[in-house]
Amino acid sequence: MFRLTVLYGHPTDPAVFQKYYREVHIPLAKKMRGLKGWTIGLCEPVQVGQSPAYYMIVGLYAESRAAMEAILASPEGQATIADVPKFATGGVTFVYDQEEVLIPYALET
Repeated sequence: MFRLTVLYGHPTDPAVFQKYYREVHIPLAKKMRGLKGWTIGLCEPVQVGQSPAYYMIVGLYAESRAAMEAILASPEGQATIADVPKFATGGVTFVYDQEEVLIPYALET
C-alpha cells in the first residue's frame, strides 16, 4: 500500500483550524476518487508537558505511487491541494512512502 502522510504544524488558532478542516476541507477532499484509506490523528506529546512536533497527522492510502499521483492530479485532488494554504497556518509537510504492514507476532522468551 502506498501512503501520503500530511504533517500539519501547530496552527495559530487550533479552533479555527479544526472548524475549517472539518467543515470545508474534509468535504472537499472526500470528492477525490481512488483512495483506499484515510486516517486523521491529533498529535500528542511524547512526554507530558511537552508540545508534539506536529499538530495533526493525516494518512492517505492508494494502491501505488502512480495511483496517488493520479488522484492528486485530478481536478478534485488539485482543488484539495489548493485549499491547504487557506487553513494550514502552522505549515504543512508531505511525505510519501511505500508502507509495509507487519502482522504482530508473539515474542520469543
